[in-house]
Amino acid sequence: MPPSPLVAVLRKIERFYGRPKPPKSILPGLRGRADPCEMILYTNCGYPSTDKACTKGFEALKREVGLRPDDILGASDRKLAEVLQGTGMFPEKRVQRIREIAARVKHEFGGNLRAALEGPLEEARKALKKFPTIADPGADKILLFTRAAPVAAVPSNCVEVTVRLFHGMPYRNYGTNYRTAQQILRQGLPEDCDSLLRAYLLLKEHGQEICKRTTPLCEQCPVSTHCRYFRLQRRG
Repeated sequence: MPPSPLVAVLRKIERFYGRPKPPKSILPGLRGRADPCEMILYTNCGYPSTDKACTKGFEALKREVGLRPDDILGASDRKLAEVLQGTGMFPEKRVQRIREIAARVKHEFGGNLRAALEGPLEEARKALKKFPTIADPGADKILLFTRAAPVAAVPSNCVEVTVRLFHGMPYRNYGTNYRTAQQILRQGLPEDCDSLLRAYLLLKEHGQEICKRTTPLCEQCPVSTHCRYFRLQRRG
């Protein structure tokens, strides 16, 4: 039985970029299991939340303060601000967010956020969305990277990639693009964490390198022959 169109596209993308590379700070390997609290801290350690800014802030926080709720709550605002130097805008606001994350994990979840993700999926999403900057895309990513559930997560800054490939023109509405991309992933991949995590990382890299949000580099694309958007653009 031939692979689905999505599987074939992902194989070509992987041959072009190489094996997917998860951020080592939160996921040491493709079969690793991330910590949900650390992922939320990571997301809030840089702004804009690029991998470079978040990794820099997260590694400094880990090294100079610690990642346990008590470590963070015991540090001064001044120390936390020093840790976040050079990681983007609004460091004072992010200091308060990091404190809020630590306090919520400690007092509302008894220091064990992972346990809250082991119940019904919608309850797990609701728990994650209580934290700063975590909306549906962030919650889906955490559920997938922690292997709490095989969720069809879509990179939040690359939602157009999958839509372009299989539908053509992206929609104007972010939510519609996100839900459409999720549907494509669900229909084209096995419902397991390994397949969905690999797809997430490959589509993210493709979106960052070539299939950019505003100016996709279609002539350099390794999967343009599979891409409905590319065919429509050539006809246009």
